[in-house]
Amino acid sequence: MNGIPRIVILAGGIGPEREVSLQSGSALLEALSLNFDTQLFDLKSRELPSELNPKRDVVLPIIHGLFGEDGELQTLLDQAGFEYCGSGVESSKLCIDKARAKDRVSGVGVRVPRGIEFNDPQALNLDEVIAQLGLELIIKPMDQGSSVSLYLISGEDDLRQTVQRLNPNNWLVEERIFGREVTIGVLDRDTLGIVEVIPCGGVYDYQRKYTPGSTEYRFPAVIDQETEMEIKEFAMNAYQICECRDFARIDFIICDDGHAHFLEINTLPGLTATSLLPKSASSSGYNFNQLTKKLVQPAIDRFLKVSLDQQPPHAA
Repeated sequence: MNGIPRIVILAGGIGPEREVSLQSGSALLEALSLNFDTQLFDLKSRELPSELNPKRDVVLPIIHGLFGEDGELQTLLDQAGFEYCGSGVESSKLCIDKARAKDRVSGVGVRVPRGIEFNDPQALNLDEVIAQLGLELIIKPMDQGSSVSLYLISGEDDLRQTVQRLNPNNWLVEERIFGREVTIGVLDRDTLGIVEVIPCGGVYDYQRKYTPGSTEYRFPAVIDQETEMEIKEFAMNAYQICECRDFARIDFIICDDGHAHFLEINTLPGLTATSLLPKSASSSGYNFNQLTKKLVQPAIDRFLKVSLDQQPPHAA
């Protein structure tokens, strides 16, 4: 293979997005096998497969949420000496925490919704929430993706009833920004096309993300040039200030006034048949096979550089 490493896909995991991760892994295996020696491992515990070898393998983790995007898996990979695709430990820890990520990107001028963090639902001051954020709200976990446990709130009674049903966790309640949902991929150092997401029924939840036909996608999105430029600028600023690496997908909402609001960064976005990063990439001229090669190339380059640096000098 002329020194080219094997690509090892780590999929599955232990979180609620396990099945989606396995679908992403299968799609990647099929595409990457056209160009690389590729193997897929289904992770079912918090440990690396014993068959992996840092001198032979480059790892592509595609585990969404828990033990994938939270920096824990990346920590194990770093400790074992692996080159891997995607963001590193600190960036992963930051981006999966929606509140911390919002604070970070707002510091470089990216517009964000107002929000309040809480852990114990019973201790949440609902009057304070309403006074600060209004009566149209969204409640979501701070550290999960794919719209797991997403609640849309309309009015005080709805808020009180929803909070009563919640278990203690890392929660975020935000003002609900009404507008057009869009997302954009970042590939290495370039922004890709903007995708508009139009869910049937009005909310892009877990079911509508992964049920074919339940959501309409427009890619590239039909938006004015000024808004497009703002979203691309916001996306790159967010990507850079959060020290993301290789690739990411960043979600926004465009208000009726044309202003875009940042929602979150996905450091290991889905790569299924209905996933958004491939749609964003196709708007910039990449088919799925071309996209997958771009996803792994930076890590391959890092692997080859380390291998070259470790070679003994030639004798004179």
